[in-house]
Amino acid sequence: MKKLKKYLHDVKKEMKKVRWPNRKELFNYSLATIVFIVFFGVFFSLTDVLLAFVRTLGA
Repeated sequence: MKKLKKYLHDVKKEMKKVRWPNRKELFNYSLATIVFIVFFGVFFSLTDVLLAFVRTLGA
């Protein structure tokens, strides 16, 4: 039980050191994530279509 109490105390202490993003930073990080997801989704979709087209030409 003593180890659990020390662990929880240490967790609380470490969480005070965390720097949480503010609203503007959170918005920017979220927007960047969505843009990357959309970009790579389109990229891989186009790559798939292109490779499928090339494959049909060779068959």
